[in-house]
Amino acid sequence: MGRPLVGRGPGMSVAVDPDFDAPAEEGAAVSWRTWAACGLMLLATALNYMDRQALAQQASDVQAELKLTNEDYGNLEFWFGIAFAVGGVATGFLVDGFSLRWLYPAILLGWSAVGFLTGGATSYRELLTYRVLLGFFEAGQWPCAVAASQRLLSRGNRAMGNSILQSGASLGAILTPLVVLALNTGGMGGWRTPFRVIGALGVAWVVAWLLMIRPRDLDAPETPAEAGKAGDVEVVDRATTIRRIAALILVVIAINLCWQYFRAWMPKMLEREHGYGKAAVQWFSSAYYVAAGVGCLAAGVLSRRLAGGGRTVHRARLATFAACVGLTSLSLAAAYLPASPLLLALLLAIGFGSLGQFPLYYAFTQEISTRWMGRVTGVFSFAAWVVTGAMHPMIGRWIDRTGSYAAPNALAGLAPVVALVALLALWDLPGRSRRPARPS
Repeated sequence: MGRPLVGRGPGMSVAVDPDFDAPAEEGAAVSWRTWAACGLMLLATALNYMDRQALAQQASDVQAELKLTNEDYGNLEFWFGIAFAVGGVATGFLVDGFSLRWLYPAILLGWSAVGFLTGGATSYRELLTYRVLLGFFEAGQWPCAVAASQRLLSRGNRAMGNSILQSGASLGAILTPLVVLALNTGGMGGWRTPFRVIGALGVAWVVAWLLMIRPRDLDAPETPAEAGKAGDVEVVDRATTIRRIAALILVVIAINLCWQYFRAWMPKMLEREHGYGKAAVQWFSSAYYVAAGVGCLAAGVLSRRLAGGGRTVHRARLATFAACVGLTSLSLAAAYLPASPLLLALLLAIGFGSLGQFPLYYAFTQEISTRWMGRVTGVFSFAAWVVTGAMHPMIGRWIDRTGSYAAPNALAGLAPVVALVALLALWDLPGRSRRPARPS
């Protein structure tokens, strides 16, 4: 069986674990430039979410000025999701064939430019066009970031690295309401300035990335055999790989149904159904994403600690994922509560668990392939966004018809239960021992 590198990346010394299933060394050396690169990817994720979340945080203003129904708003999310799905696949193939050092900043500049232009939308059709383009370019964040994380970090450190880059989602979502409060004047067209300011920030990130990342820092393994020898992926037979791919498709759909529902609809739900004021909703949204960011980082830390405490890397990840699923399942209670501190507390717990699931999902995904990580990530993203994109118009129609958010709230939080069952049932057959095979 292959032996994984404990530390691998720019300027990093190399140590080796003697057994692929052994717990990773908690104190494995990782260079400061590797963690700095993860920090840059955190900021990219933050910008990704700021450009995206600027609409959700100003949905009422945009709807009023452009005369949109809830179904129209749902359709914006639907076509954003479809474009995201297509963009993820397209970018995934590019990641496997082109330099990440140049591809990543090019994609980020693309979505930043579209975000800036969104501030000039004057009709539903124009806004829809910008949302489609935004979804297509923003999808590139995940094949780029997950492939970069895989190439920079060893198997035992990836959940932590993924936690860092994924926590940028909460950072961006925390900052977006604050930017809206500071820049949206509340009058006609006041919602436009936040889009333009957030879009312009992408240029600074590109400069920092090109200064930090050296030409060969993110080179992919030359061959699949080289990837297997480095211990970057667990070596299993073809049938196991197919089962795991099936499991991860269910996982990525389920956790995205939960996260994307609360991202897009929670501000409107708090304002329209529970009567919270606009400023209160913006402040609570920031608190929600603080909880989500803490949950994301906590998931990486807990997974690494559990692996260092005697569990295998896989079992440590699975136990942490199960804990996060338990938190999102609190939506069943939150869905039927009136406006109250308890409702807000449960929503914070849901945010904590929901984002905490993602770094673990990425770590599971990084077990499938090293050489074709971009394509794997792109295909999984396609599946998730086709399904979650279709969810939003249905939710909009449901709310227009019933005036209630209760059922969608409950179902969205319970969706990750399906993900946990899929991992338990399909990742490894009960009693089956792992054996070496050709790496993917």
